[in-house]
Amino acid sequence: MMTVSFKKLDARAVLPRRGSALAAGADLCALPGEEITLAPGETRLVRTGLAAAIPAGYAGFIFARSGLASKRGLAPANKVGVIDADYRGEILVALHNHGAEPQTLLSGERIAQLVLLPCPEWEVTECDELDDTARGEGGFGSTGRQ
Repeated sequence: MMTVSFKKLDARAVLPRRGSALAAGADLCALPGEEITLAPGETRLVRTGLAAAIPAGYAGFIFARSGLASKRGLAPANKVGVIDADYRGEILVALHNHGAEPQTLLSGERIAQLVLLPCPEWEVTECDELDDTARGEGGFGSTGRQ
């Protein structure tokens, strides 16, 4: 099992924790100590008070918590946040209120989930031709059409 080190940048910070033994992600919490209200259509950077040492070859991906997004309309503004393995600053979650009503985050509330995924090193090379595939240049909505 891989271990990931987290540093509390604020003593009030809550370390990420999984909701169940087989959960893919660990919940990130808003920094305890204040409530944050997001107006409809508003985006706010929500502090976690944490920094992490993501292992080389991986990246941390910040996804919405399904209940928060489906029941209250609060989800990451950028849909999926990315934490690179060499980033050591505070983990911030850009939450957006997609709903029609103001939403208040309680002190220390779970706001997103962090999932670690492998990210192999890769480089860019220019070429004159790409290999052919069955899909070819079919773009948006092209798969599944007869």
